[in-house]
Amino acid sequence: MTPATSTTPPTAPAATRAEICVVACAETWRGDGEVLAATAGVVPALGARLARLTFSPGLLLTDGEAMLVAEPTGPGRIEGWLPYRKHLSLAARGKRHMMMGASQLDAHGNQNISCIGDWNRPARQLLGSRGAPSNTVNHPVSYWVPRHSTRVFTERVDMVSGVGHDRAAAAGPAAARFHELRRVVTDLAVLDFATPDRRMRLASVHPGVTVADVTERTGFPLVIPDEVPVTRTPTAEELRLIRDVLDPRATRDREVRA
Repeated sequence: MTPATSTTPPTAPAATRAEICVVACAETWRGDGEVLAATAGVVPALGARLARLTFSPGLLLTDGEAMLVAEPTGPGRIEGWLPYRKHLSLAARGKRHMMMGASQLDAHGNQNISCIGDWNRPARQLLGSRGAPSNTVNHPVSYWVPRHSTRVFTERVDMVSGVGHDRAAAAGPAAARFHELRRVVTDLAVLDFATPDRRMRLASVHPGVTVADVTERTGFPLVIPDEVPVTRTPTAEELRLIRDVLDPRATRDREVRA
């Protein structure tokens, strides 16, 4: 007698830490409407494309050069020309939400991507401030940190590239009017600035991570709510999009350790 064959579909592997980070990055653009999503890093780029395919269909995406793309999954259709001057015009008018990287971040969100050590004679020369000052005072900015550590989350940044809440407030309305630091996503947690003094707060920890894991790797006291939720995991459809459509080569796993 031939044994019955099960018709139960195989269970998809559980979401990896990288995939959880992709979804956490995608959430930063939820509700943004028609704005340009600019990214630095593989995981934020996947997050922006996932948001466009799911809950933020109005997001504008670029090919990284000079075109707006209609399809987040490849070359696809071109929906507009976006030369550098037009890109900067969107940024200056607040029509961009960028997720930048950070070599250092302090409790108020001041970012350093310029140098490590005394700027007169730095121990390490980095990218330079580039567009960080104008980004942070003209449109929403979030940050992506693939290695959460005390080297990044430091009491004082060696040079201010991106403007934090305390410095924006001190500079007055010209800097503070459009200043908005949205979220910081790391390989351990999601952080925000939803506090009365705009200090960094632990918004959620990723599955398998404890509050102690985060605080031990942060070089300043975080604001810790009484209850810290767990970062949401991808839905089955989001996992399918990440694995089969957006990143079938799993480049995300090179940026976030298992």
